[in-house]
Amino acid sequence: MNLNDNQYRIYVKSTREWVAVPEEFYREHVRHYDSFRKKQKGRGECACPKSKFWLCDGDCLTCEFHCSSMDSLDFTIENEDGDACSPLDRLCDPSPSIDSVVCDKVELDRLFVRLNELMPEAVEIGKLRQRGLSDSAIADALGIKRTTFLSRLKKAKAQLEVEFPDFF
Repeated sequence: MNLNDNQYRIYVKSTREWVAVPEEFYREHVRHYDSFRKKQKGRGECACPKSKFWLCDGDCLTCEFHCSSMDSLDFTIENEDGDACSPLDRLCDPSPSIDSVVCDKVELDRLFVRLNELMPEAVEIGKLRQRGLSDSAIADALGIKRTTFLSRLKKAKAQLEVEFPDFF
């Protein structure tokens, strides 16, 4: 804590007093305990709010913000904003939301309808590609020249890129 007269003070929890210290000592003290607290927070053992960092003395077992005794993921603590949170809040669900799945499905259906309008033989091309056929073999199966086939693909892709930029 920096005072107006350029003195630095550290709170000594055991005596409940503020002690004036040189700036160099203060900076080393803050650096050490900030590092320690970050490690503890990373392990989920410290829930010290930012407004109470000055209380940290590294003695986690007697600290009121120590969390290792939590019995379940439903155990709630107060975060630095004053909101109740639990370790369960920190777990992220990697699965997409139902809204995004439905929206993607609708958009994908629109893309396939538009692809069918631009290139009716697209389904057949897809099936032939899955069988591992080359561009020449696919063009022969469709009864068109390879360059015509590639030109149609390029045009259809360019049009779909404009209409559906999220998919390309």
